[in-house]
Amino acid sequence: MSAEPTSVLLRNARLVPLAPGDAPPDGPVDVLVEHGQVTAVGPGLSRPGSFTSADPTVEADGRWLVPGLWDQHVHLAQWTLSSGRVDLAGARSPEAALAMVKERIDEYPDLPVIGWGHRSAGWERDVTVTELDEVSGETPVVLISGDGHHAWLNTIALLHLAMPVRDSVVREAEWFAAYPRLATLVGNDGTSPEAYRRTMDHAASMGVVGVTDFEFSGGATEWIERWSEGADVLRVRMSTYAEGLDDVLSRGLRTGDPIIGGDPRLTMGPLKIISDGSLNTRTAWCCEPYGDAHRLEYPSGQPNLSGDELRDLLAKAHAHGLEVACHAIGDAAVHQALKSYEETGARGSIEHAQMVNRADVAKMAQLGIRASIQPAHLLDDRDLTERIWGERSARCFAFRWMLDDGVTLAMGSDAPVSRLDPWLAMAAAVHRSADEREAWHGEQALTQQEVLSASVDGRPMVGEGSLGDLALLDHDPLAPFDTPADAATHLLGVTVAGTWVAGREVYSTLD
Repeated sequence: MSAEPTSVLLRNARLVPLAPGDAPPDGPVDVLVEHGQVTAVGPGLSRPGSFTSADPTVEADGRWLVPGLWDQHVHLAQWTLSSGRVDLAGARSPEAALAMVKERIDEYPDLPVIGWGHRSAGWERDVTVTELDEVSGETPVVLISGDGHHAWLNTIALLHLAMPVRDSVVREAEWFAAYPRLATLVGNDGTSPEAYRRTMDHAASMGVVGVTDFEFSGGATEWIERWSEGADVLRVRMSTYAEGLDDVLSRGLRTGDPIIGGDPRLTMGPLKIISDGSLNTRTAWCCEPYGDAHRLEYPSGQPNLSGDELRDLLAKAHAHGLEVACHAIGDAAVHQALKSYEETGARGSIEHAQMVNRADVAKMAQLGIRASIQPAHLLDDRDLTERIWGERSARCFAFRWMLDDGVTLAMGSDAPVSRLDPWLAMAAAVHRSADEREAWHGEQALTQQEVLSASVDGRPMVGEGSLGDLALLDHDPLAPFDTPADAATHLLGVTVAGTWVAGREVYSTLD
């Protein structure tokens, strides 16, 4: 796909207000996009003489127009691969997971088994490599937890991925380092440029125009190659981890710089730092012990980096023009991350910010650090959080605190931990429940307008000067409802009629 921005005239579209002070026109208007930017908004616009026969006029027919949606936290290769993996989300016990593995091996005895999605924190016992060996034999098996922070491998898989043989799961940094080697076991057919393009096409069908990619095995070289082979449907911000930082610096890349000269759709994103673990593995770093601390080697979780190590990374990134995306789930990790931001002057985000103290929310606002949140996680983590964090659940997914204190929210999915679906994320933040139960700490819920505003990469209501990154919706996302549950149901049902990136159509159901 060409990097050259294109032009389009949208007729009779309704503009959606993204802030309380927005005053959209009373009725439908025309929106003119020239060379990738909105140049005029108003009724009855003329088709400019600069338009060619290739520049379309599209009849919106009264549909609702918003800035294109972003997913600010995606592991794109893992999400792309997930369609070919064994879905373990429904496994409520080790025995259930083992039965699924045996069934897959019986069906495809010559293929490795890669599973995804089990939540072992809800199981009543720890698992062993020995029991996985008993059902798998010589077939390599890698079962990745739903939060991505540990994997249950059999012995043949451990050997293949060059890890020490043990009888327990592989966790945190050791697993993150091993993950890129999965390609040696299963090949890379699932992450070919064609596979990436299919993933992007599907995202575009939901109104998504851009993603921030936090894949472990990325890198500019790989992105340049897949981009040139057609995986260039959406805007992509490529992150780097500490292991790839020297390569990024050697290329002279700063956050926001095009990775390919002349193409602003593929740009350098932040340095990603994983400062603590996860709730599921009890490795998120907390100020107080877990409710089942007697089972844990580290009763309050633990940091992955010392304070000095974290500050050094932030300072290095800041000195070279890179923002930082710091994964921090536990309240102690959030506090240390904010302290490091303050001491170094670095800019960027706290990724997840799952449990926070109110004082740290205020500090986040004071420092101008974004909260990169994944609301759909609260649907999965609700019951476990109540069990092992107890009354601290009132400080979890504290979106209302954040917004009221002036923190900028940037919403995403953390796909494949949750599916890449901005409407699911919005619905979760509005209702905070996925079943018949009341909202989980409904005092932290957001409004439809607030979640939409947090999903458009900081863009205002469509107007003159806007980017030509647009989504045309079949339904009004701000339609009023009596209850948050009804509003969430409505958001889940919103469909997209068209998506444009830099004025170029990347998805449409229109004639």
